[in-house]
Amino acid sequence: MTVKKSATSFAIPSISYRVWKVWRRNFDVFMKTASVNFLPSILEPILYLVAFGFGLGSLVENIGGIPYISYIAPALVAIAIMQGSFFECTYSSFVRMYYQKTFDAIIATPISVEEVIAGELFWGATRALINSSAVLIVVAVFGLVSTPLALLIPLLAFMGGLMFGALGMCFTALSPNIDSFNFPIFLLITPMFLLSGTFFPLPSPVQTFSLALPLTHVVNITRFLILGKFPSFIALGIVWIAVAIVILFILSINLMKRRLIK
Repeated sequence: MTVKKSATSFAIPSISYRVWKVWRRNFDVFMKTASVNFLPSILEPILYLVAFGFGLGSLVENIGGIPYISYIAPALVAIAIMQGSFFECTYSSFVRMYYQKTFDAIIATPISVEEVIAGELFWGATRALINSSAVLIVVAVFGLVSTPLALLIPLLAFMGGLMFGALGMCFTALSPNIDSFNFPIFLLITPMFLLSGTFFPLPSPVQTFSLALPLTHVVNITRFLILGKFPSFIALGIVWIAVAIVILFILSINLMKRRLIK
């Protein structure tokens, strides 16, 4: 029985062009409150840059020859990737699934359960792209972008958003109620926020541990794309993200399918 469940959890989902319909539905709802959605994405990085970059940064020496404000700027973009997709595929997806019964309504059409969840995941990746692009614009206005490679960040944002969104969807499939999201946030998201080389370089023992955290790799790649400095473990990060996307995408769809089909 255990083997059967494991195999089911990693069954290849069957999806089609109808995934676009789910994505478009979420996009249309998002655009109805666009001003409310965009404002925090723009104001939050400004507050971080002013408080940490100019405030704390005036007391901190350069890190590896990089001014402190330039050091944290790429991390803010990476954090926006994580938060944009993770929260969209946890709280927002749970509300659509449990309270609004949106999933039930969509599944009543020719769209399958797998396509609904895949559409949610692609929308979560899109939210990561939107949020991180807003932060990137702020960072660029502050003159903290040093290389045209930053034009590749939307691609990284979508792929990283797909990874974090699928991770969040796994918790959505397993959470009995909306308050249960406090556990992954306090035990996973907050430690990643602080211990992924975001606001300070990590000592060797902690840095080794941080390589197991997905945000570490997104931060490293984002720093490379914005500052043009080739960091350690960037090749590992690209492979890590690619493998995590495949595993978490398949796992999240199957876990949600198990929850929704009783």
